[in-house]
Amino acid sequence: MNLRFPKSAIFPLLAIASLSAADPDPVPGYPAGVRVVHYPVPEDQSEQPTLFWTPELPAGEKAPLLVALHTWSGDYLQAGGEAQYARWCQQNGWIFLHPNFRGPNRTPEALGSDLMIADIRAVVAWAKQNSPVDESRIYAIGVSGGGHATQLLAGRTPEIWAGISSWCGIADIAAWHAETTAAGRLNYAGHIVGAIGGEPDATDTTLAEASHRSPLTWLENAGSVPLDLNHGITDGRSGSVPFSHSLRAFNAVVPEPARMASTSIEAWYADPATLPRNVTGPDSLYGAHPPLFRKAHGNTRVTIFEGGHEILHEAALNWLAAQRKGQPANWNPPKIASLKASDADRESGK
Repeated sequence: MNLRFPKSAIFPLLAIASLSAADPDPVPGYPAGVRVVHYPVPEDQSEQPTLFWTPELPAGEKAPLLVALHTWSGDYLQAGGEAQYARWCQQNGWIFLHPNFRGPNRTPEALGSDLMIADIRAVVAWAKQNSPVDESRIYAIGVSGGGHATQLLAGRTPEIWAGISSWCGIADIAAWHAETTAAGRLNYAGHIVGAIGGEPDATDTTLAEASHRSPLTWLENAGSVPLDLNHGITDGRSGSVPFSHSLRAFNAVVPEPARMASTSIEAWYADPATLPRNVTGPDSLYGAHPPLFRKAHGNTRVTIFEGGHEILHEAALNWLAAQRKGQPANWNPPKIASLKASDADRESGK
């Protein structure tokens, strides 16, 4: 059953929970109870789809909300590693959303557009009306294209979030177009051209579009949000997004004295063996993919870990669980739950 709610409707909490549980149509690849719903987006008077699950709670109790964001070429029905987010929510009593935010990043309506931002604002507002959201614990998570989206949300909607976990995100659209073109990954370069109307450096208009859709343009607004940037050291070679994007994203948030030199970032990516290994001791949340380089300032941290173009679900979700809106970032979170993800889950479709 594909659930559509009137734009003016605010449903009783137990009605939402029981309706989801009774729906006989499963979402392929997702645990039972996860359903498709549609919510209104005032900016263009549309209804947009999202996956949704909410726990049944005693009256008056509230739950964290996880907004999980699909990858560059995915949409709201993308499963694989995306379904791990739903499993975490069901295991830990969190509310789960997996919105479409205009689908794969190859059209003007997608790829960091104003409509994409409007969709996320609207789905969070819808969830707060229709489920028992703890507004001090609203989180966003994503990898690859989802990492790009999470970084944009940190800069454009910082007032919403208690924590954002971003993995292997694209921080600069024009730079990534050049990098993917040089690497022969012309599908991604073509997606960017389709979204912004031409090569980024073709005209002032296309360059402005690329900048507007790039997190680097907005991240100076993200200092109040606990933001954890993560990237595998082999990404950009064994994967599609150079780890330098996450280092540059960190620089865009923090004040100048806390930044890394641009020449150092370029040198580290050119020869990863020169990246300082400054993490002493293990980090149990990262398991077999230990952090190699880490830098934090205030509410912002970047970690380069042993790995590639992937997300470490346990590290991401246990870190989010320790964050609260309005409080300083907690960089030493406890492990509250386990979530076994396969290699394929960590590296699901990009």
